[in-house]
Order: sequence, then C-alpha cells, then structure tokens
Amino acid sequence: MKLWQKDKASLKEVEKFTVGKDREMDLLLAPFDVLGNMAHAEMLATIGLLANKEKDALLNELKNIYEQIRNSKFEIRDSIEDVHSQIEFLLTEKLGDTGKKIHSARSRNDQVLVDIKLFLRSELEKLVNNIQPFFQLLIQQSEKYKQHLLPGYTHLQLAMPSSFGLWFGAYAESLVDDVTTLQAAYKVVNKNPLGSAAGYGSSFPINRTLTTKLLGFADLNYNVVYAQMGRGKAERITAQALANVADTLAKLSMDMCLYLNQNFDFVAFPAELTTGSSIMPHKKNPDVFELIRSHCNRIKALPNEITMMTTNLPSGYHRDLQLLKEHLFPAFETLNTCIEMATLMLSNIAVKENIMTDEKYKYAFSVEEVNKLVLQGMPFRDAYKKVGLEIEAGKFDYSTQINHTHEGTIGNLCNDKIEAMMQQNLAEFGFDEVHTAIDKLLS
Repeated sequence: MKLWQKDKASLKEVEKFTVGKDREMDLLLAPFDVLGNMAHAEMLATIGLLANKEKDALLNELKNIYEQIRNSKFEIRDSIEDVHSQIEFLLTEKLGDTGKKIHSARSRNDQVLVDIKLFLRSELEKLVNNIQPFFQLLIQQSEKYKQHLLPGYTHLQLAMPSSFGLWFGAYAESLVDDVTTLQAAYKVVNKNPLGSAAGYGSSFPINRTLTTKLLGFADLNYNVVYAQMGRGKAERITAQALANVADTLAKLSMDMCLYLNQNFDFVAFPAELTTGSSIMPHKKNPDVFELIRSHCNRIKALPNEITMMTTNLPSGYHRDLQLLKEHLFPAFETLNTCIEMATLMLSNIAVKENIMTDEKYKYAFSVEEVNKLVLQGMPFRDAYKKVGLEIEAGKFDYSTQINHTHEGTIGNLCNDKIEAMMQQNLAEFGFDEVHTAIDKLLS
C-alpha cells in the first residue's frame, strides 16, 4: 500500500530502490508517528474535519498501536511502503472510513518532518542524560587525582608540568561546550513543522499553534516553505553537535592510548578491560579506546556527509532527504555506547604516582626556574636566556615543587565553576515541559 498510489504500481525494481532501508529506519520513528497522528486528530476535531466520536476512536486505536510499538509487537509489512502508511493502514483496517480521514490537511512531507523532529528531540535528550554521569565521573577523578603531576606536551615534545586533575577537568569542561551545542541543536529541532503539508500550507483552516502545544514543541516553524527547507538543515546541525561530543571522546581516547603505552606508562587498567596479543604474552592493548576513537572520528565526518548529500538542493522536498535517516539515526546509538564504554574505562583507571620525579622529565620544570628568577627581579628575557644556557651546558638545576594558583591551573582547578556551567546548560533544555505535554497527549 502507498499513500500516493492510484491505479498503477511501480516496477518492483523501482520500488526496491526507492524504499531502500526506509522500513528499517522508520521503525525508530514509529512511536513519534503515532504522537503526531494523535495531535493531528485532536486538531482536526476542533476545525470540524473529524467528529468528536471519530476523534475518540482514532485516539483509542492510536494508543493501542503505541503500546504495540513499546512492546516490540509493531512491524511494517513488506507490502507497505513506510511507517506512515502502516499506521494509516492499521487505522483504516480497524476503523474504516474514519481511518482514511486522518490524512486530511497534511502531506507525508510534514508528517515525516514531525516524526524526525520528535525523534531527534528524544535522542538528544537521551544523549544529554548519558553525558551527565560521564561528566560527573570526570569531575570526581579530577578532584581525586589533582595532586598527581603529569608531563604536559606541545608538538608532542615535553613542555611543562600538568596534572591528572587538569587532564580530567579539561575533558569535563569540553563536555560543557559540547552540551551547549547540543542545546542549540535541540532548539532547532524543537519547532513544529506540522501543517506545512507539502511545503506550501493548506486551504484548510488548521490550528498549527494547537498541535505545537499538544506535542510539547517550544514554537512553530512558521513559514511553511522554510519548514520543508529545514529538513536536512536540522539533521546537519544535530550531526555537528554529535560531532563535537565525538571529538572530545576521540581526543580523550588518543591520550589514553598514549598514556597506556609503555614509553609513557602513566596509567594502567585491569586486565579484563584490555585485550591481548595472539603471540606476545606481555601485551595489554587499549582496544576499547582505539574503537572509541575510530567510531567517533567517523561521527565527526557525519556533518560533511549530510552537507554533501543536501548540496545544491533547491527549496521544496526531494527524495535525496530520505537517505539522511540511515546516516544520522545510527550515530546516536554509537555515540551513546562510546560514552558508556569511556565511563567504564575511566571508572577503573589506575594513575601512576610520582611520574614527574623521573629525571627524564626535568626540563619540564625549566619554565618554573625562569619564573623564580623573574620573581626575584630579573627581566623575563634575561631569565629565559640564563636557564637556556644552563640547560645547554648541562648545569640545569631544578625543583619538582610547583605552586600554580591562578584560576583553572594545577592548584586551582575551578571544578565547581565548571559544574555550575554544566548545570546551567542542563536547566535550559526544558525537558520537563516536553514530558508533561506528551504524557497529557497519551493520557
């Protein structure tokens, strides 16, 4: 069954190619398609396109379908094109002509747009909720290991003293900015496109403000042409936000691969969290971090993929947009899994003590010695030259005692400030308002 079919069917080859993986991706949209149908039915009754009795019958049956989906008893038949057709077929099969009325005053274009926006909104919330415990772990580990010094590097060359407190805290604050971009994506997707129909509105006197409220959207996509143009853009903005989180995880994972290396030997993990070699009995490989790095680097390519797939598309709907789902949707599960695995690994990390007492790191303290001379009154350039000459002459003397006190440094991590920024970000999403609206719609 196809919503657009009249008296002639497509060739099987054409049907197979155009449907592609849509049924598979559409199963993820199924609960949101039901919600969109419910809001649409409520609205149709207010403008006289559905009798209240018909509306009630549709809502009851849609709730039944919603329960089927939640209990994994819903499927899209091979003979049916997509999730929208499947749900309309079930309604018509059960309710006859009443089921056929559900499509009044909309197009499959705005129907799928609503589904995608609701799906992305839900997945962004799940991701943000998954980031929170990982963020808290980073803060906790930062405090726990704030006295453990660590060599800092620039150009992969020994630079200055750092600490594991700084290292963990750096990635915590990186997540703050990542959540800021997730919030921006959330604001973009949390606008209602329903009622834009095929992209040019409808002659029916529909109430788009009502469906916006019923579905818990923060606002409308007002211009009906832009509502359609926003497809692809919303996905690209969301993908960029995911890529930012992925970038944080990929960089963290690369650090861990280096720090576990025997030539660094800064950290260790239990044997059960590493893998071995088929011929080298001493190996403890950081495969988890290597796979996180690779998965996340692939997600970092996602915004560019979506950009290229939507390049040079004029306004209006185009079938190219269908393919975005199979690129973007799986990325949420992949990224969530990477966060969970990184959380598992860093929960079980063992940080080596007294790393910086090894003489091979002595030149990391050269700036400390320069600064001591400056504090005694010597001009910085003279102090820099003096210490440099001592190093070249093999006469460099140093102390491993450091005293960094300014904001955000070894002795003053400012983790409380970083936590406050994260809490402010989280409070601005407004998840509770969405839950209230959806719960009321389903009640």
